[in-house]
Amino acid sequence: EVQLVESGGGPVQTGGSLRLSCTASGYLSSPYCIGWFRQVPDKEREGIAVIDDDGTTTYAESMKGRFTISQDNGKNTLYLQMSSLKPEDTAMYFCAAHLSGGYCLPKYSEYNLWGQGTQVTVSS
Repeated sequence: EVQLVESGGGPVQTGGSLRLSCTASGYLSSPYCIGWFRQVPDKEREGIAVIDDDGTTTYAESMKGRFTISQDNGKNTLYLQMSSLKPEDTAMYFCAAHLSGGYCLPKYSEYNLWGQGTQVTVSS
């Protein structure tokens, strides 16, 4: 079974940038959707952006502008570039995937393969 491992989280000051990575341990067979989600304690998991095997991206409306999703298929790695970070971006960030066709949406309930998460803490 493919496993997803996130990295790149950590502390950052307001206005700073971070790039998160998610490496898949095996090959994600097409078609697939893979993307980034985040969660803070006692709140519902929130979709950020997703990308399909053709490279088509979809962003949650509230996430457009400061977050950029990309993938390097040769490295089996997904990225999330985050900029102009704010304290409210503090959360556990997860990557997740599902191996089915159709239009990819950043809805966490559609994803069944999850990484363990990486913590991002933005200080003011």
